[in-house]
Amino acid sequence: MDLTYPPEAEAFRAEVRGWLEDNLPAGWFEPGFHLSGPEREAFNAEWIEKLRQGGWICASWPTEYGGKGLSLIEQVVLNEEFARADAPMRADFFGDTLVGPTILQWGSEEQKRAFIPKILDGSIAWCQGFSEPDAGSDLASLKTRATLDGDEWVVNGQKVWTTQAQFADYIFLLARTDAEAPKHQGISYLLVPMKQPGIEVRPIKQIDASSEFNEVYFTDARCPRDNVVGGVNNGWKVAMTTLGFERGASSTTGHRRFQKELDTVVDEARRRGLTADPGVRQGLARAWSKVKLMQINGYRGLTDALHGTHHAAALGAMHKMMWSEYHQEVMDLTIDILGMEGLILTGGDGGDDAFRRSRKGGTGYPVSDLQASFFFSRSETIWGGTAEIQRNIVGERVLGLPKEPRPA
Repeated sequence: MDLTYPPEAEAFRAEVRGWLEDNLPAGWFEPGFHLSGPEREAFNAEWIEKLRQGGWICASWPTEYGGKGLSLIEQVVLNEEFARADAPMRADFFGDTLVGPTILQWGSEEQKRAFIPKILDGSIAWCQGFSEPDAGSDLASLKTRATLDGDEWVVNGQKVWTTQAQFADYIFLLARTDAEAPKHQGISYLLVPMKQPGIEVRPIKQIDASSEFNEVYFTDARCPRDNVVGGVNNGWKVAMTTLGFERGASSTTGHRRFQKELDTVVDEARRRGLTADPGVRQGLARAWSKVKLMQINGYRGLTDALHGTHHAAALGAMHKMMWSEYHQEVMDLTIDILGMEGLILTGGDGGDDAFRRSRKGGTGYPVSDLQASFFFSRSETIWGGTAEIQRNIVGERVLGLPKEPRPA
């Protein structure tokens, strides 16, 4: 693990830091500075335009497609400086982080010209159509199918847990385009318009009254023949690229959200006079150690990536397994620290917590920030690959263990 950044990376750091200091609101770096309500909403709207003018939206993309062409180490530095300043990046996860880079790597020039500018300017909203009721961890068993009809694909099937589908203009989905091919080889990656007859979105109501996730039903829905990314029946390989982008260049900053949250938990323990309790102290010490391990493993991962010595799938599996299980463990401890107060609704409608800001319509169940985090942590060992699947990947690809036998 090499923690020394090259001089050109440090020069870039100074550039990013200077831009943030010049463009964030006056007083941003002073203790106790806080924006809420209309002030926060106004800042968010203005900040996106400043990011666009500064070229920081999708800055890793090639310059010919609107990015800055940043190297991996420059992407890491960019993330570090925005995290240090607690300055938000644009939160278009599906467009900026997933489908945009996938189109850049696999798409035709026509697809790049059609979609990349609209992703950059935010004029197209996206959702991801991978998971199905019987195809979650075993994604290749998906049943949604697409049949070619002249110049269009006709799509039939169902997707589930589709985040933000009710707001999306397009869905990038996997569909079976060759029923006779082996299951990993008969799949294609399609860009399907959402606003059309034949697509029904059914929100899944959650405990906090929000409907972030959806079921999506396709009944003879259509998309252009040319909206296949990476070639017909090559969708599995393309999709694995998309899932790889999900881990991005956040190797040295991924631990920060857990550290910030743990600081809040420690403050709650102090406020309740529980820092002398042996069980609480041990739990907090264990949590602190795991956050530090995440930080160290992030630097290890960065070093491996820079030198091309890592096994991306296995490293990602170990990281996902560690942080998702850690988060459930520390949130269980948090509810213990909150005591009876943790069992009642203690939040308001105007919270600034990033988790609650992202969950539209959730004000009918006013949980506090920590309670919201507790609820969300329950899902984290499932989405993005279950903890069980991550263990299989580590066992098979790192330890060389035999694959699990398939059920008869």
